[in-house]
Amino acid sequence: MNWALALPEIVLAACGLLILVIGVLRKSDSAQLCSMLTLGAFLVTGLLVLTRPGGIGYYGQFTVDSFAVLTKLLILIGAALSLMLSFDYNDRQGIARFEYPVLILFATVGMMGMVSASSLMTLYVALELQSLALYVLAAFARDELRSSEAGLKYFVLGALASGLLLYGISLVYGFSGTMDFGVLAHALGSPAQASAGLIVGVVFVIVGLAFKISAAPFHMWTPDVYEGSPTSVTVFLATAPKVAAMALLLRVMAEPFGHLLASWQLVIEVVSIASMVLGALAAIGQTNVKRLMAYSSIGHMGYALIGLAVGTPLGMRGVLVYLIVYIFMSAGTWACIIAMRRQGLAVEKIEDLSGLARTDPGLALAFAIFMFSMAGIPPLSGFFGKLYVFLAAVQSGLWTLAIIGVLTSVVGSYYYLRIVKVMYFDAPGPALDRRPSMLGFVAAVTGVFTLFFFLFPGPLVAAAGTAASALFG
Repeated sequence: MNWALALPEIVLAACGLLILVIGVLRKSDSAQLCSMLTLGAFLVTGLLVLTRPGGIGYYGQFTVDSFAVLTKLLILIGAALSLMLSFDYNDRQGIARFEYPVLILFATVGMMGMVSASSLMTLYVALELQSLALYVLAAFARDELRSSEAGLKYFVLGALASGLLLYGISLVYGFSGTMDFGVLAHALGSPAQASAGLIVGVVFVIVGLAFKISAAPFHMWTPDVYEGSPTSVTVFLATAPKVAAMALLLRVMAEPFGHLLASWQLVIEVVSIASMVLGALAAIGQTNVKRLMAYSSIGHMGYALIGLAVGTPLGMRGVLVYLIVYIFMSAGTWACIIAMRRQGLAVEKIEDLSGLARTDPGLALAFAIFMFSMAGIPPLSGFFGKLYVFLAAVQSGLWTLAIIGVLTSVVGSYYYLRIVKVMYFDAPGPALDRRPSMLGFVAAVTGVFTLFFFLFPGPLVAAAGTAASALFG
């Protein structure tokens, strides 16, 4: 059975149970301790991920390959960065409880299981482990009406998406007789072998997973949940779960259903175009920076889906490069948003950044770097993320996707550059509070990665290429 393949997940889950016991016993003063222990657990798990051999275990239910290793490391990095950003924020908001890092830890266990799933059953169990923790996290500020509302909306719409996913899985199983990815790939070696019912099942699976990456038109929850959740939770929602869900979608479409590319390619193209257009246009009128970033994330997932629509190792490599770039870019942006605090209170309006370059030039510079990168302006990392997916689309003849992607990038640049304009050219308002050192550290690390990515893209692009090739055997 080779149970050791899942040793990183087993160790992380055991650490979660131990940290939970410590939190219960320590009670009042345990939040910071549990957060530090969780970061330590992430570090140990990351080392295990890097050192464990690959293979398939648990009777074909669980697989470890270079694709799983890369995406698991990205998930752990995203979870660690978001947890580091929560230290000071949770204290100031009065939500510093030990359950918070424990929920993040178990959501991370679910995400790591997602990217190693090689069966539709494993896929669903891991996805629900992640989702249940996220529902609670969204409503973690239980005394705030909008946080409770965000948690409820996320739960209701998430349950609907899970139902659609389950329906798709049942159709696939009913028309193929198996849930195993390898058996499915062999059985569907010829597209003519796929029945109409199975194709419908694949479409429902795509719909269920598209919800998890907040791709249009399944994005309805995103702006309200991003705005209503505590900002420390929103950081987490915007990083690790996005990578996990996109990685899961890549594995599902490339491995069991890769031979059916002609049947599902158009669906992915439509979802990609809808996400890019919605992300570019809907964010223009936003005044709340958290809602603006919600629509921005929808657009970014649309760009990443271009690589999936290509359906080749080159396209998958483009998606993985995009995810590597996005997780640092997004974490850094949210670090800057968490720093938006005046007289002890969090502020979220774009106008609150007015004249920031004169009152806090360091924060304004970091914010500008991330905004330029999100807009895809060279030589920042966001440019390379888009470059690789656009190149894959052009080389596969998907000119429409590439052209729409470029046009929506130009339109989307407006609201990113508007933030830079407000910070550097508007009259300065009252100064923001002094930011904590941990927040400055995360912003600095992610900012340096974003700014100097062009100096060392080779190893990361090569790692993404190796991981993408693993999906195609």
